[in-house]
Amino acid sequence: MLSILVLTLHAAPEGYTIRGRVIDKLNRTPIAFASVVVVGQEQRGGVTDTAGYFQINNVRPGISQLLATFLGYKSTTTPEYIISASTPTITIEMEQDLQMLDAVTVKPSPFRRTTESPVSMNVIGLREIEKSPGSNRDISRIVRSYPGVSFSPIGYRNDLIVRGGGPSENRFFMDGIEIPNINHFATLGASGGPVSIVNADLIREINFYTGAFPVDRGGALSSVLDFQLQDGDPEKQIFKATLGASEAAFSGSGHFSPKTTYLFSIRQSYLQFLFKMLGLPFLPNYIDGQFKIKTELSQHDELIVLGLVGIDDMKLNTDEKGEENEYLLSYLPHLKQETFTVGAAYKHYAGKHTQSVTISHNYLNNRNIKYINNDASSEDNLMLRLRAVEQKTSLRAENRSYLGRWTLREGLEASYSHYTNRTLQRIYTEKADFSDYSTELGIFGWGIFVGADYKSSNNRFTASAGLRVDGCNYATQTN
Repeated sequence: MLSILVLTLHAAPEGYTIRGRVIDKLNRTPIAFASVVVVGQEQRGGVTDTAGYFQINNVRPGISQLLATFLGYKSTTTPEYIISASTPTITIEMEQDLQMLDAVTVKPSPFRRTTESPVSMNVIGLREIEKSPGSNRDISRIVRSYPGVSFSPIGYRNDLIVRGGGPSENRFFMDGIEIPNINHFATLGASGGPVSIVNADLIREINFYTGAFPVDRGGALSSVLDFQLQDGDPEKQIFKATLGASEAAFSGSGHFSPKTTYLFSIRQSYLQFLFKMLGLPFLPNYIDGQFKIKTELSQHDELIVLGLVGIDDMKLNTDEKGEENEYLLSYLPHLKQETFTVGAAYKHYAGKHTQSVTISHNYLNNRNIKYINNDASSEDNLMLRLRAVEQKTSLRAENRSYLGRWTLREGLEASYSHYTNRTLQRIYTEKADFSDYSTELGIFGWGIFVGADYKSSNNRFTASAGLRVDGCNYATQTN
């Protein structure tokens, strides 16, 4: 008997399928028959249907952008996306161009700038995050290579020094909500730390301002890092597990309903085990998490709720001996820290006018404790016990009006900051004694801002002006 074995080989697919929707930026209505192509793969493209949906097949894997064009609208290039089987559904928002009356030839540009910040804004996309050498996908380390940016002389920290400013003069925002710090093991009153809290897998793109800050980003003296997170996938549920050089992560993207999507990430460090194996005197451990929920209340209303949390615990490895380790163990404290931010942003799209209201609360609890010879068996050995808490609640309301060549924006904000510090520290003068420091401070602050942008009909002349007034009740002079 002669047996014949037949093997059937299936060729690997040429690429992946991208799905998305094109809508009007202001009135949120779908744009039918708009052209969408993959930048760098212009032979791959599609046209939206009557509901604004498009599909592009056989797109090569990698990091790419989409270019959308339609007569009467400004050509729009999306942020960068990783093209893979888990590429989310992409929403492209196009803005009307009243000056465009005839068909034109559109060429995508790798540079993007705004009228408000034409030269001081850098757009950080996925390609730069993934391929920046030595950064380990940490945003603070990526921006070190930018002009005017330096970093702490202590090499392992992420303190940013922008144009000669201090680490406390930077501000961080995530989808319009202020984040006090983006690093684990933060220093009170500063912005640094050795490891980022933000999971790069959730980032769509980042706007990094080193000057000409947007008028609605108050409190910045050196720089602004404005994070834009991805949206959850409205069509499928995607989950991802990652084992990195220092932590394990689990993230997900999906939907609760056709109009409500979610995005989340949880990470757990295992640095404490690596450091113990290496015989280092300190054992850092951290956990962080993020989530974002976006819901379309109606065609003209949307609500975003997001949260960010970090939990840090640095213990001392007293089992290690040696002169250098014993020296470090003699002054390093046991450090515990918790930080979180939770906020919500509501947007209403009313044709040429867009209103938004943002409310948020952030919290940082920092505790240090140190005993003589690291012997905690008796309170008589206490050298340092510190607990400092920083909290801030913020409310901001803003309106933007798109009036042809003019864009007007105005808004107001209010905040309440609460600071407490209780420090008990052993000091040595003629005899050993304790310094007992305690303070509590509550500050109410407010701000009002207005701004205007202008573009000429041929876009060869642009101008921007803004005015911002801030105050607080800390002292008579600050009122």
